[in-house]
Amino acid sequence: MFKSKALILMLLSLVLVLSACGQKPAADSANSNGAQPEAAKATKLEQIKKAGKIVVGTSADYPPYEFHKEVNGKDTIVGFDIEIAKAVAKDLGVTLEIKDLKYEGLLAALEAGNIDFIISGMTPTPERQQSVDFTKIYYTAVQTTVVRAEDKDKFKSVDDLKGKRVGAQKGATQEQIVTKQMPGSEMKSLGKISDLMLDLKNKKTDALVVELPVATAYLSKNPDLVVSDIKLSTEDSGSAIAVKKGSSDLVDAMNTSLDKLMNDKTVDKFVMEANDLVE
Repeated sequence: MFKSKALILMLLSLVLVLSACGQKPAADSANSNGAQPEAAKATKLEQIKKAGKIVVGTSADYPPYEFHKEVNGKDTIVGFDIEIAKAVAKDLGVTLEIKDLKYEGLLAALEAGNIDFIISGMTPTPERQQSVDFTKIYYTAVQTTVVRAEDKDKFKSVDDLKGKRVGAQKGATQEQIVTKQMPGSEMKSLGKISDLMLDLKNKKTDALVVELPVATAYLSKNPDLVVSDIKLSTEDSGSAIAVKKGSSDLVDAMNTSLDKLMNDKTVDKFVMEANDLVE
Protein backbone atom coordinates (compact mmCIF):
# COMPACT_ATOMS: atom_id res chain seq x y z
CA MET A 1 0.00 0.00 0.00
CA PHE A 2 2.82 2.36 0.92
CA LYS A 3 4.61 1.56 -2.32
CA SER A 4 1.45 2.25 -4.32
CA LYS A 5 1.05 5.67 -2.75
CA ALA A 6 4.71 6.48 -3.34
CA LEU A 7 4.38 5.47 -6.97
CA ILE A 8 1.31 7.68 -7.42
CA LEU A 9 3.12 10.67 -5.88
CA MET A 10 6.11 10.15 -8.17
CA LEU A 11 3.85 10.05 -11.23
CA LEU A 12 2.07 13.26 -10.18
CA SER A 13 5.41 15.04 -9.66
CA LEU A 14 6.56 13.96 -13.12
CA VAL A 15 3.36 15.32 -14.72
CA LEU A 16 3.83 18.69 -13.00
CA VAL A 17 7.45 18.94 -14.11
CA LEU A 18 6.57 18.11 -17.72
CA SER A 19 3.70 20.63 -17.65
CA ALA A 20 5.98 23.39 -16.38
CA CYS A 21 8.54 22.65 -19.08
CA GLY A 22 5.88 23.00 -21.74
CA GLN A 23 4.95 26.57 -20.73
CA LYS A 24 6.54 29.46 -22.64
CA PRO A 25 8.26 32.31 -20.81
CA ALA A 26 6.09 35.39 -20.40
CA ALA A 27 8.12 37.34 -22.99
CA ASP A 28 7.77 34.51 -25.56
CA SER A 29 4.07 34.18 -24.83
CA ALA A 30 3.57 37.90 -25.42
CA ASN A 31 4.95 37.41 -28.93
CA SER A 32 3.04 34.23 -29.69
CA ASN A 33 0.37 36.21 -31.54
CA GLY A 34 2.90 37.24 -34.16
CA ALA A 35 3.36 40.82 -32.93
CA GLN A 36 6.82 42.29 -33.43
CA PRO A 37 8.90 43.32 -30.42
CA GLU A 38 9.02 47.10 -29.92
CA ALA A 39 12.61 47.33 -31.17
CA ALA A 40 11.68 45.61 -34.44
CA LYS A 41 8.81 47.94 -35.38
CA ALA A 42 9.24 49.75 -38.69
CA THR A 43 10.08 53.44 -38.53
CA LYS A 44 7.67 56.00 -39.99
CA LEU A 45 9.84 56.41 -43.08
CA GLU A 46 9.96 52.64 -43.59
CA GLN A 47 6.18 52.41 -43.22
CA ILE A 48 5.68 55.12 -45.85
CA LYS A 49 8.06 53.51 -48.32
CA LYS A 50 6.43 50.12 -47.81
CA ALA A 51 2.98 51.65 -48.44
CA GLY A 52 4.29 53.44 -51.53
CA LYS A 53 2.28 56.52 -50.58
CA ILE A 54 2.60 59.56 -48.34
CA VAL A 55 -0.42 61.63 -47.22
CA VAL A 56 -0.07 65.37 -46.72
CA GLY A 57 -2.53 67.51 -44.81
CA THR A 58 -3.04 71.12 -45.82
CA SER A 59 -5.59 73.93 -45.60
CA ALA A 60 -6.05 75.02 -49.21
CA ASP A 61 -7.31 78.57 -48.80
CA TYR A 62 -3.94 80.26 -48.38
CA PRO A 63 -2.61 81.46 -51.74
CA PRO A 64 0.11 81.32 -52.90
CA TYR A 65 0.99 78.57 -50.38
CA GLU A 66 -1.97 76.29 -51.16
CA PHE A 67 -5.30 77.03 -52.83
CA HIS A 68 -7.92 75.64 -55.19
CA LYS A 69 -7.77 76.34 -58.91
CA GLU A 70 -9.51 74.84 -61.93
CA VAL A 71 -6.90 73.06 -64.04
CA ASN A 72 -8.03 71.43 -67.30
CA GLY A 73 -11.63 71.63 -66.09
CA LYS A 74 -10.87 69.96 -62.75
CA ASP A 75 -10.72 71.49 -59.28
CA THR A 76 -7.09 71.12 -58.21
CA ILE A 77 -5.09 72.09 -55.12
CA VAL A 78 -2.06 74.10 -56.21
CA GLY A 79 0.52 76.39 -54.61
CA PHE A 80 4.20 76.41 -53.75
CA ASP A 81 3.69 74.29 -50.62
CA ILE A 82 2.08 71.65 -52.80
CA GLU A 83 5.01 71.70 -55.23
CA ILE A 84 7.38 71.22 -52.30
CA ALA A 85 5.28 68.29 -51.06
CA LYS A 86 5.41 66.74 -54.54
CA ALA A 87 9.19 67.11 -54.64
CA VAL A 88 9.53 65.47 -51.21
CA ALA A 89 7.32 62.54 -52.26
CA LYS A 90 9.33 62.10 -55.45
CA ASP A 91 12.61 61.99 -53.52
CA LEU A 92 11.11 59.36 -51.20
CA GLY A 93 10.00 57.32 -54.21
CA VAL A 94 6.31 57.33 -53.24
CA THR A 95 3.08 58.84 -54.55
CA LEU A 96 1.50 61.88 -52.89
CA GLU A 97 -2.07 62.04 -51.58
CA ILE A 98 -3.44 65.45 -50.57
CA LYS A 99 -6.06 65.97 -47.84
CA ASP A 100 -7.66 69.41 -47.58
CA LEU A 101 -8.57 70.08 -43.94
CA LYS A 102 -9.38 73.02 -41.69
CA TYR A 103 -6.17 74.63 -40.49
CA GLU A 104 -7.04 74.24 -36.82
CA GLY A 105 -7.59 70.50 -37.34
CA LEU A 106 -4.27 69.71 -39.01
CA LEU A 107 -2.27 68.89 -35.87
CA ALA A 108 -5.02 66.64 -34.54
CA ALA A 109 -5.16 64.80 -37.88
CA LEU A 110 -1.39 64.25 -37.74
CA GLU A 111 -1.56 62.98 -34.17
CA ALA A 112 -4.40 60.60 -35.09
CA GLY A 113 -2.39 59.18 -38.00
CA ASN A 114 -4.86 60.37 -40.65
CA ILE A 115 -2.03 62.20 -42.45
CA ASP A 116 1.73 61.64 -42.58
CA PHE A 117 2.84 65.27 -42.62
CA ILE A 118 1.59 68.85 -42.68
CA ILE A 119 2.65 71.49 -45.17
CA SER A 120 0.46 74.56 -44.83
CA GLY A 121 2.56 77.63 -44.17
CA MET A 122 2.96 76.36 -40.60
CA THR A 123 5.40 78.07 -38.23
CA PRO A 124 7.35 75.83 -35.81
CA THR A 125 6.42 77.66 -32.62
CA PRO A 126 7.69 76.33 -29.26
CA GLU A 127 4.12 75.33 -28.37
CA ARG A 128 3.74 73.23 -31.54
CA GLN A 129 7.18 71.72 -31.10
CA GLN A 130 5.96 70.11 -27.90
CA SER A 131 3.53 67.90 -29.83
CA VAL A 132 5.12 67.44 -33.28
CA ASP A 133 8.53 67.45 -34.96
CA PHE A 134 9.47 70.00 -37.62
CA THR A 135 11.88 70.12 -40.51
CA LYS A 136 14.08 73.13 -41.08
CA ILE A 137 12.35 76.33 -42.20
CA TYR A 138 11.96 76.39 -45.97
CA TYR A 139 10.42 79.85 -46.43
CA THR A 140 10.18 83.04 -44.37
CA ALA A 141 7.64 85.75 -45.08
CA VAL A 142 7.02 89.22 -43.65
CA GLN A 143 3.90 89.71 -41.53
CA THR A 144 1.61 92.50 -42.71
CA THR A 145 -1.65 94.20 -41.77
CA VAL A 146 -4.31 94.56 -44.45
CA VAL A 147 -6.91 97.33 -44.20
CA ARG A 148 -9.54 98.85 -46.44
CA ALA A 149 -8.02 101.30 -48.95
CA GLU A 150 -10.23 104.07 -47.57
CA ASP A 151 -8.70 103.52 -44.11
CA LYS A 152 -5.02 103.43 -45.03
CA ASP A 153 -4.35 106.93 -43.69
CA LYS A 154 -6.48 106.20 -40.63
CA PHE A 155 -4.54 103.12 -39.49
CA LYS A 156 -0.79 103.75 -39.62
CA SER A 157 0.35 102.21 -36.33
CA VAL A 158 -0.60 99.52 -33.85
CA ASP A 159 -1.90 102.24 -31.53
CA ASP A 160 -4.38 103.30 -34.20
CA LEU A 161 -6.02 99.87 -33.91
CA LYS A 162 -6.68 100.10 -30.18
CA GLY A 163 -10.31 99.24 -29.53
CA LYS A 164 -10.65 97.99 -33.13
CA ARG A 165 -11.43 94.48 -34.32
CA VAL A 166 -8.51 92.69 -36.03
CA GLY A 167 -8.87 89.42 -37.93
CA ALA A 168 -6.52 86.41 -37.85
CA GLN A 169 -6.73 82.85 -39.11
CA LYS A 170 -7.85 80.43 -36.42
CA GLY A 171 -5.02 78.28 -35.12
CA ALA A 172 -2.38 80.23 -37.08
CA THR A 173 0.63 82.24 -35.90
CA GLN A 174 -1.21 85.46 -36.69
CA GLU A 175 -3.44 84.89 -33.65
CA GLN A 176 -0.35 85.15 -31.45
CA ILE A 177 0.79 88.27 -33.31
CA VAL A 178 -2.51 90.03 -32.66
CA THR A 179 -2.50 88.95 -29.01
CA LYS A 180 1.10 89.97 -28.32
CA GLN A 181 1.66 92.93 -30.63
CA MET A 182 -1.85 94.42 -30.62
CA PRO A 183 -2.98 94.01 -26.99
CA GLY A 184 -5.38 96.93 -27.26
CA SER A 185 -7.28 95.37 -30.16
CA GLU A 186 -10.10 92.83 -30.20
CA MET A 187 -9.21 89.70 -32.17
CA LYS A 188 -11.65 87.89 -34.42
CA SER A 189 -10.54 84.41 -35.54
CA LEU A 190 -11.98 82.53 -38.50
CA GLY A 191 -10.87 79.30 -40.16
CA LYS A 192 -10.52 80.64 -43.71
CA ILE A 193 -8.54 83.59 -45.02
CA SER A 194 -11.18 84.17 -47.68
CA ASP A 195 -13.81 84.65 -44.95
CA LEU A 196 -11.52 87.05 -43.09
CA MET A 197 -10.99 89.10 -46.24
CA LEU A 198 -14.75 89.22 -46.79
CA ASP A 199 -15.29 90.36 -43.20
CA LEU A 200 -12.80 93.17 -43.75
CA LYS A 201 -14.47 94.26 -46.99
CA ASN A 202 -17.88 94.21 -45.27
CA LYS A 203 -16.57 96.29 -42.33
CA LYS A 204 -17.07 93.53 -39.79
CA THR A 205 -13.39 93.94 -38.89
CA ASP A 206 -11.02 96.90 -39.26
CA ALA A 207 -7.80 95.10 -40.15
CA LEU A 208 -6.38 91.66 -40.90
CA VAL A 209 -2.95 90.21 -40.09
CA VAL A 210 -1.54 87.92 -42.80
CA GLU A 211 1.80 87.07 -44.42
CA LEU A 212 2.87 89.34 -47.28
CA PRO A 213 2.63 86.71 -50.08
CA VAL A 214 -0.93 85.92 -48.98
CA ALA A 215 -1.84 89.61 -48.83
CA THR A 216 -0.35 90.16 -52.29
CA ALA A 217 -2.34 87.25 -53.72
CA TYR A 218 -5.68 88.47 -52.35
CA LEU A 219 -5.11 92.17 -52.97
CA SER A 220 -4.41 91.53 -56.65
CA LYS A 221 -8.13 90.87 -57.08
CA ASN A 222 -9.41 93.17 -54.31
CA PRO A 223 -8.35 96.75 -55.12
CA ASP A 224 -10.45 98.05 -52.25
CA LEU A 225 -7.96 96.46 -49.80
CA VAL A 226 -4.34 97.52 -49.21
CA VAL A 227 -1.31 96.67 -47.07
CA SER A 228 -1.07 99.27 -44.31
CA ASP A 229 2.02 101.09 -43.04
CA ILE A 230 1.74 99.28 -39.70
CA LYS A 231 5.02 97.56 -38.79
CA LEU A 232 4.94 94.15 -37.13
CA SER A 233 7.70 91.95 -35.76
CA THR A 234 8.60 89.13 -38.14
CA GLU A 235 9.84 86.75 -35.44
CA ASP A 236 8.62 83.16 -35.70
CA SER A 237 7.26 83.72 -39.20
CA GLY A 238 9.09 80.95 -41.06
CA SER A 239 7.30 77.91 -42.50
CA ALA A 240 8.35 74.29 -41.93
CA ILE A 241 6.97 70.78 -42.49
CA ALA A 242 5.42 69.07 -39.46
CA VAL A 243 5.56 65.32 -38.83
CA LYS A 244 4.51 63.09 -35.96
CA LYS A 245 6.68 63.25 -32.86
CA GLY A 246 9.57 60.81 -32.93
CA SER A 247 9.83 60.57 -36.74
CA SER A 248 13.49 61.63 -36.89
CA ASP A 249 14.28 59.51 -39.94
CA LEU A 250 11.45 61.16 -41.89
CA VAL A 251 12.60 64.62 -40.79
CA ASP A 252 16.15 63.85 -41.99
CA ALA A 253 14.90 62.65 -45.38
CA MET A 254 12.69 65.72 -45.80
CA ASN A 255 15.50 68.07 -44.79
CA THR A 256 17.66 66.54 -47.51
CA SER A 257 14.95 67.37 -50.06
CA LEU A 258 14.48 70.88 -48.68
CA ASP A 259 18.22 71.57 -48.77
CA LYS A 260 18.26 70.71 -52.46
CA LEU A 261 15.19 72.85 -53.21
CA MET A 262 16.55 75.85 -51.35
CA ASN A 263 20.14 75.61 -52.55
CA ASP A 264 19.19 75.64 -56.23
CA LYS A 265 16.52 78.35 -55.67
CA THR A 266 13.70 75.98 -56.68
CA VAL A 267 11.59 77.17 -53.74
CA ASP A 268 11.80 80.75 -55.05
CA LYS A 269 10.75 79.46 -58.47
CA PHE A 270 7.78 77.64 -56.92
CA VAL A 271 6.71 80.86 -55.13
CA MET A 272 6.79 82.91 -58.34
CA GLU A 273 4.88 80.25 -60.30
CA ALA A 274 2.25 80.00 -57.56
CA ASN A 275 1.75 83.75 -57.54
CA ASP A 276 1.18 83.63 -61.30
CA LEU A 277 -1.63 81.12 -60.75
CA VAL A 278 -3.54 83.40 -58.38
CA GLU A 279 -6.43 85.09 -60.16
